[in-house]
Amino acid sequence: MKEDFYDILGISKGATAAEIKKAYRKKAIEHHPDKNPGDSSAEEKFKKAAEAYEILSDPNKKARYDQYGHQAFEGGGGGGFGGGRGGMNMDDIFSQFGDIFGGGGGGFGGFGGGGGRRTVKGSNLRVRLKLTLEEIANGVEKKIKVKRKKVASGTTYNTCTTCNGAGQVTRIQNTILGRMQTSAPCSTCGGSGQMIDKKPANADANGMISTEETVSIKIPAGVVDGMQLKVTGKGNDAPGNGIAGDLLVAIEELPHESLSREGDNLHYDLYVSYSDAALGSSKEIDTVTGKVRIKVDPGVQSGKILRLRSKGIPSINGYGTGDLLVHVNVWTPRTLTKEQKEFFEKMSEDEHFQPKPEREDKSFFEKVKDMFS
Repeated sequence: MKEDFYDILGISKGATAAEIKKAYRKKAIEHHPDKNPGDSSAEEKFKKAAEAYEILSDPNKKARYDQYGHQAFEGGGGGGFGGGRGGMNMDDIFSQFGDIFGGGGGGFGGFGGGGGRRTVKGSNLRVRLKLTLEEIANGVEKKIKVKRKKVASGTTYNTCTTCNGAGQVTRIQNTILGRMQTSAPCSTCGGSGQMIDKKPANADANGMISTEETVSIKIPAGVVDGMQLKVTGKGNDAPGNGIAGDLLVAIEELPHESLSREGDNLHYDLYVSYSDAALGSSKEIDTVTGKVRIKVDPGVQSGKILRLRSKGIPSINGYGTGDLLVHVNVWTPRTLTKEQKEFFEKMSEDEHFQPKPEREDKSFFEKVKDMFS
């Protein structure tokens, strides 16, 4: 049986994002190939920790894993490079999660099994994207302008002579415990394994220039405020033959004029007059897919909740669509004419105007309970 991701990282299901990241960093450093040269067992543990972090660091994948376990990703549905779903590639691990370890271009180097050249990843960029409730409900493709650094045209690189292109320098020291081998990023090339050969006058010391690029972002239906999406390769370029960083897109949900969101459900306050409540009426209300007309039955009571099935927000995890809950509020007039006052005074003793709640006229707390059942 496949090992539980939480057990691999040594955390509980209630761990925060920061705790998950900290646990992964600890495990990755402990089993890192640099510290365990030639140890296939350590390498396997390193891969398992990366696979666990790949799933648990992504809110959507984590939710699927918490509900269905490993079955949620059988057949390649998990993403990236998880072991058991096509095998692990060490270079992918370092390029994907290199910034977890800190450092300029992406932390530890990529090895692929035995100390090859370090893969440097450019820095990530972050933007905030504002979306309307309608865009969130239906999904949308947005085009935004992003300022990012790219390798300037005409820039060429040579292999670093200090590390011979490895991107790291290995030192062997004699200690009382024996010979100890340590590796560190090459200080000459910054770990890229490459040195500037030629560059245009408008490029910086690393051969980079600042550009503005229009990036297309596909937003799936059901995203929530604060969720972060990743556009791979649209961050800053890395010098030499490195890979570009990612563009991280934080979702910001704009307030709606008449609808409020609660998870995948939406709420709408419908105000009706005394006459509409007594006689019944037809009212037009807002939804995220346009206006619809609903029927208000005669004798409706204030606080009545009308449920419009599947008129809410689609689940980001594909578990269906929420409902639109219409809260009926009977509007009491604040001012009355003389004739209106006389009418209500006359009706105050009429049996039809006396409160006579029935079993279906539930209390407020019962309605709230039903609403979430």
